[in-house]
Parts: sequence; C-alpha cells; structure tokens
Amino acid sequence: MNDPLTLERLGFNPEELAAGVDEAGRGPLIGPVMAAAVILDPLKPIKGLADSKKLSAQRRESLNLEIRERALAFCIAEASADEIDQLNILQATMLAMARAVAGLHVIPNRVWIDGNRVPKLSIPAKAVVKGDSLLDCISAASILAKVSRDAWCSDIDKQYPMYGFAQHKGYGTKAHMDALKVYGATPWHRRTFAPVAAVLTRA
Repeated sequence: MNDPLTLERLGFNPEELAAGVDEAGRGPLIGPVMAAAVILDPLKPIKGLADSKKLSAQRRESLNLEIRERALAFCIAEASADEIDQLNILQATMLAMARAVAGLHVIPNRVWIDGNRVPKLSIPAKAVVKGDSLLDCISAASILAKVSRDAWCSDIDKQYPMYGFAQHKGYGTKAHMDALKVYGATPWHRRTFAPVAAVLTRA
C-alpha cells in the first residue's frame, strides 16, 4: 500500500498472519466507541483500501461488504458509553480493541494497532501512527469500525430524531449542542464529556 521500505522499517512481514485494529467514535459525545480487528486473506486482495476518513460514505459501504466477504477473519466490538464514563475514553478504546482481537476466530501471529498505544493482549502487538494509511489490514479495520459506528448513529437517530445524530454522528456540532440545551441528554450520552456534563449541571 505504501513504500515497502517504510513497512520494512516498521517490522511488517507480509508473510505473517497479522491482524489490523482501529477504532471509531472516540470524539463524539454519545454512544459506544467501536473497534474492529481484521485479518486479510492474501489470496483475496481488496483494491482501494485506505483510511476510512479519506473515503466517501458510498465507497466505505462498498469496501465494508468486500472486507466482510474476503477477510480471513474479522470482529467488531465496542465499549459502551457507561464504560467510557467509568474508565475514560482512552481506556475504553483499549478495551474495545482488546475485545475485537479476542473475538477473532483465527488467531493472528501479530497485531498492528492504529495510533500510539497498544491494549493489553496475549499476542505480540505494535502501535503504528497513521497505520490506517500504511497497512491494508488497519485500513480494513478502520472501514469496518467507521461503518459500524455510523450505522449505530443512524439507528439511534430514529429514536431521537431531534438531535440529528445521523448527520453529525454525535460530534459536538452547533446543531447537537443546541439540541442538548433544548432536550437535555439522552441515556446514550457520555456524561463525563464536558459539553454533556455542562448541560446536566444546568438541568
């Protein structure tokens, strides 16, 4: 996907059975943080894998289906809003990632984590900054996590249409903040996040 020398310097071995891991939903004010772990099948290559944030929604959806069909194994896991409030968002993200890896029905030799931190795993793992742009397996994980998180937002939007979750995906946009002030927090909001805590304090 990138310069082979770059991957070589990372210690990446294309012959190794490796899982890529990424998350979606650290920044929003509502809902779970989701993580995906993916082991790609070298005999079933997938064209066009990239950082999910750089792809259109339509392209993400298409690749999401292709990854699910062609990967050797994948798992999508989450840490709930309550767990985020109890643990903090960093630790909850690590928990979701560990759950995704644990849910794989194929055990990888190594795990590549997007970012600069590694959750507690029983398998050798390494963090890769901007890994979703460097390694296909992490790109695939970022796509599954993002599509799953967006689908969750669309579902919750049907229960609470006044907040606009399908549009802003739970981020602290003006529309979201205005709705919070008018309607208060839903059961899905992250109580420890400052904008939500401020609304609850005023209530």
